[in-house]
Amino acid sequence: MKRTNTFVARLVPLLAAWLAHPVIAQSSPQAPQSDPLKADAPAPTLVYQSAFSQYQALGNGKLMSWKEANDAVGRIGGWREYARQARQPQTPDAPVAPDPHAGHAKP
Repeated sequence: MKRTNTFVARLVPLLAAWLAHPVIAQSSPQAPQSDPLKADAPAPTLVYQSAFSQYQALGNGKLMSWKEANDAVGRIGGWREYARQARQPQTPDAPVAPDPHAGHAKP
């Protein structure tokens, strides 16, 4: 019997919300609709906003030719230097996570 009371207690608010939904939906004011078959019927004003209107440029970095850029990368150490930097932790004091597979034995 207790289970039925719990079911009814949950069902009543849902049922009330479901029944009130059409009343709430119809009570909101609607904009007058123009007749789509009339060519001279008023239409809502369209507003255009470019996707680039809020764009901010990256900055005034030094521009160089591709040859100078390649030479600079070569002086740094090339792609191997970038790979070495990517393997290093971001902060030198960062704790090393324990190996999650340390307790497993190989078959």
